Amino acid sequence: MERRNKPIIMTAQMGKADFAWADRLRRRYFPPERNLISAHITLFHHLPPQALDEIKAAVVALTSSLPKPEAKLSGLIHLRRGVAYQLHAPDLLALRMELADRFAGLLVAQDQQTPRLHITVQNKVIPKDAKRLFDELSAEFEPRPFAIHGIGLHYYIDGPWQDIGTWPFRGC
Repeated sequence: MERRNKPIIMTAQMGKADFAWADRLRRRYFPPERNLISAHITLFHHLPPQALDEIKAAVVALTSSLPKPEAKLSGLIHLRRGVAYQLHAPDLLALRMELADRFAGLLVAQDQQTPRLHITVQNKVIPKDAKRLFDELSAEFEPRPFAIHGIGLHYYIDGPWQDIGTWPFRGC
């Protein structure tokens, strides 16, 4: 993998079936001209590329020693100009906060906050279209388990992402 001087994004990697479901919704509802990436769960939005070795080492150490975290879809989030599914995953959030402590001094303001874990299926549409989809998906929503299998790192390439690598949790 060629090293790049581009921000690094860290994501939680979904199980295959859950990824297929989420990505199908994203392709259906996200404006096609703005849908440059697949469905994802962002843990960090902007890690410095100079810290790649430190970031990888932390991810490898945690994923190799931890079982996959339990997670469930717990509801929908109205984003004003989009819709997302909320993810309830306390162990994943705890892992993310541990990484935030390890990366103290490297984080941009957005990544210093406690995230609201979610999967965006629509964004950058007019508010009434977002409200209509939120109502439609809410009417049929039922909480359910959701599989998280690992952690992924990606370079942000001015819109699209380039994969750096993925690391499964122990036993996945």
